[in-house]
Amino acid sequence: MMRHICMPRLALTLLLATPSAVYAQQAVDVRPDDAVVHSGAIANYFQDVVPEQIPPPQRLPEPGPLPQVLGTSNVPEIPAARPEDIDQSLSINLATALRLAEARPLVVEAARASEITAYGQLEKARVLWLPDVDLGTDYQRHDGAQIRTTGEVAINSRNQFMAGGGMKAVFGLTDAIYAPLAAQQVYRSRTYDVQAAQNDALLAVSDAYFSVQESRGVLAAYVDTHAKADELVKKVRSLSLGLTAPIEVERAIAAFADLEQQTATARQDWRISSSNLTRVLRLNPAAVIIPLEPPHLKVTVVAPDEAVDELITEGLTNRPELASQQAIVQATIARLKQEKMRPWIPSLVLEGGSTPGQTLGAGIYGAGLTGQDPTWAGRSDWDFQVLWQLQNLGAGNVGLVNQRHGEQREAAVELFRTQDNVAAEVVQARARVLAAATRVGEAESGLIAAKASFDGNLRGLGETIRSGNQLQLAIRPQEVTAALRQLLQSYLNYYASVNDYNKAQFRLYHALGYPAQNVVDNKVWGEPQSIDCLTTH
Repeated sequence: MMRHICMPRLALTLLLATPSAVYAQQAVDVRPDDAVVHSGAIANYFQDVVPEQIPPPQRLPEPGPLPQVLGTSNVPEIPAARPEDIDQSLSINLATALRLAEARPLVVEAARASEITAYGQLEKARVLWLPDVDLGTDYQRHDGAQIRTTGEVAINSRNQFMAGGGMKAVFGLTDAIYAPLAAQQVYRSRTYDVQAAQNDALLAVSDAYFSVQESRGVLAAYVDTHAKADELVKKVRSLSLGLTAPIEVERAIAAFADLEQQTATARQDWRISSSNLTRVLRLNPAAVIIPLEPPHLKVTVVAPDEAVDELITEGLTNRPELASQQAIVQATIARLKQEKMRPWIPSLVLEGGSTPGQTLGAGIYGAGLTGQDPTWAGRSDWDFQVLWQLQNLGAGNVGLVNQRHGEQREAAVELFRTQDNVAAEVVQARARVLAAATRVGEAESGLIAAKASFDGNLRGLGETIRSGNQLQLAIRPQEVTAALRQLLQSYLNYYASVNDYNKAQFRLYHALGYPAQNVVDNKVWGEPQSIDCLTTH
């Protein structure tokens, strides 16, 4: 029985998650082109023999249009980067950052270099059956005694010269048969490693990008509450001494000063998180990244509404790390067969014998006594052997077979360890998405309530009520200060929860093993920017 799966079950949608926004949600189901997964319990999957082939990751069709946002009234305005804080800035959007993740990170280049190396080794293994060809000349001179075949010792001087070519091949049939099979699997593994590196780079870039977004949101929160604290100080000072104690003014001033310090720290954190993103993308490290989207951008890439067993199956099917390790297992199996067959399959030896060292086999040959004219003639000497070899009387072959057995078992154990890790990553990423989604809703409600509380308390600060013969403030300054701190915390909770949700979304996408190119190529991100188009100030 087979079932069609949806990768990733939802359209790649970008939502601007604002506390009181009315969303025009236009999510479109995205389904792959006949992506099929064999059904079966997860437990049985882990107990199966190493599969012959892990299906390659599937590509997603293009999603629907980007939903629009109709309101942003409950989030503060994002402060601009101040000229005195930065040397230059780079304006970039999420789509551009993700496209740069495909090409610029060093982890991808390192994986591609390993792939090239493995391909060179494969090319070498494929031509093991071809002999080495030597072209050149050989000169030999003899002076003094020499024993003849009759046992007689002769004293003479002679020389010989040869110009020609030769071939030498020690053609191990077992190596020629099995080495290319092993090399092919290693190259296949390195190819999957490139995809894994691209997926890792996408995850690192998205994580760094949303850290920048969160730091910008935190700065906006501190700038907004700092301005509100300034307004509070002015209002408390304007109250008559009969209505409020001087200590209330000092409390408001202390809160203002504290927010001033935290605002400076928030600007520092923005620059630090920006430097992490420029490091991953290898951009100008002195520049501060200014995302074009607001920091309360909410990105939904994968819908976590499937059963966890189904998500685990998708991860086990798509992860390139599993395909890479499975190819390594196949390579160790080929090497094991190679050593088992080595004593039974002969090696072929072909070499020239016309010169010492058995390098040249045929050519023009001249020889004679030293001081006399040589005799010139053609010459050809070849030696061909068929050899069966037992290394160390066969004990060496047994040791090699045991060694290959151990390597094969190690690779299989590593494959199952990778499967366990993939399953755990899927479960953990899904848990983060679910928790973050809940936190976003709660943080949104909390922010709305905190903003209403502060606005109401600030408005009521000047109102009085009569208690006996005395007028008293209906709202005390300390209550407004407490409401301001609660508003600040609500801001921080909101920006943290939104960007934690975004990070969790990309972690789940990565855990499921979908190719980074699917996100990069989708037009939902908008038109890409080139590096040359990045704004620099």
